[in-house]
Amino acid sequence: MSLNLAPDEPAAARAPTPARAPAPAPAPARTARATATATATEETRAPLTPSALRTVVRELAEQPDQWIHLVRLSTEERWYQRLVADDDHEVWLISWLPGQSTGFHDHGGSRGAFTVALGELEELSLGGPEQGLLIRRVPAGTARAFGPEYVHDVRNTASGPAVTLHAYSPPLGSMAHYDLRAGGLVRTSEEGPEQW
Repeated sequence: MSLNLAPDEPAAARAPTPARAPAPAPAPARTARATATATATEETRAPLTPSALRTVVRELAEQPDQWIHLVRLSTEERWYQRLVADDDHEVWLISWLPGQSTGFHDHGGSRGAFTVALGELEELSLGGPEQGLLIRRVPAGTARAFGPEYVHDVRNTASGPAVTLHAYSPPLGSMAHYDLRAGGLVRTSEEGPEQW
């Protein structure tokens, strides 16, 4: 089951593309205040830190009236819906039935965080040559945050459903999938937003 989160616009509603774009107007001179405002605006578009993303998902988890009515369960695969789509981050709501998992995957260079709002999950990651495979229990109320190079597998090994909130910055542009083999992780495929 795949959700189309951004339906195509009807062809009649699209504006025609001009054959030749007009030349851009010269940029007005900036005052010190305008420069400071522009710099602040550019800074807000920088990716959010993992800690800031953790705060985003924790705060949203504490407001179930904002998302609980949207949750659906699917026996075919995890169900998901994007709740927020901003320039600098996005937030997803995901439900998990027992046995459902992501498989090992990255986040295409995005930073991220997730929290378990209901239920319990398990997270697998590689801790390095001396730690090997790490398995973490992630009960309700727990939040995990990670940097742009993080690879993990999240799964529902419990006996009941789970609901999670995930935030990514910048918004996901791709995700690669991996198999865990004796020599480590081996990249097997990549998907993009058109598949979500």
